[in-house]
Amino acid sequence: SAGADKPAITVFAAASLTNVLQDLGDGFTKETSIPIKFSFAASSAVARQIENGAPADIFFSADVDWMDYLQARHLIQQQSRHDVVGNRLVLIAPADSTIKLSIAPGFPLAAALGKGRLATGDPDSVPVGRYAQGALTSLGVWKGVSDRLARTDSVRSALALVARGEAPLGIVYKTDALVEKNVRVVDVFPGGSHVPIVYPIALTTVAKSDAARFVAYIRGPAGDLLFKAYGFVPLH
Repeated sequence: SAGADKPAITVFAAASLTNVLQDLGDGFTKETSIPIKFSFAASSAVARQIENGAPADIFFSADVDWMDYLQARHLIQQQSRHDVVGNRLVLIAPADSTIKLSIAPGFPLAAALGKGRLATGDPDSVPVGRYAQGALTSLGVWKGVSDRLARTDSVRSALALVARGEAPLGIVYKTDALVEKNVRVVDVFPGGSHVPIVYPIALTTVAKSDAARFVAYIRGPAGDLLFKAYGFVPLH
């Protein structure tokens, strides 16, 4: 096929974008016969891989900090950088859990954990963990649970711990909760309890010429439709 001659575009992206980007990649390849390859992990992990010379064409982050990190090191094309979508932060439990909690200042999160741990990304590096720490701090409950965390390497790892019943509660993005049938949303964090969840995209400084076409596709009508279908909030 004609596509066999076209080099693949490599996208390094936040784990929370896995499902929607795979769908977008399939659609783009059907239209253009340009193959797309993905590497999904925490934004921190993929940003460091790019810093260490991994051959990425596109970086799609779950927060602005890790995009800033690569921009400061002149590893992305600054003019190609755009904020694409937003997300919400949610408290989840296993689908069969009977835990009920309303998120509010001073809410009894530590008591609800019992002897279990709160699963979320490692706040020292993983965006979802940073958002979670910010939210719990603003609500006045961080100190009560900071030593009770199951600190995971990505949001999808935290989601899996709750889905398997290995953690009674977790903090993930709304979009992650929607794609995992073995968890349920206990409550949604108020938007004002943490900095806005923003996903920026950019071409790397070594991006192949066709990579800009995939970014345009992601930011176009096909992206809008799929992001909304998966529960993201388009920002443009």
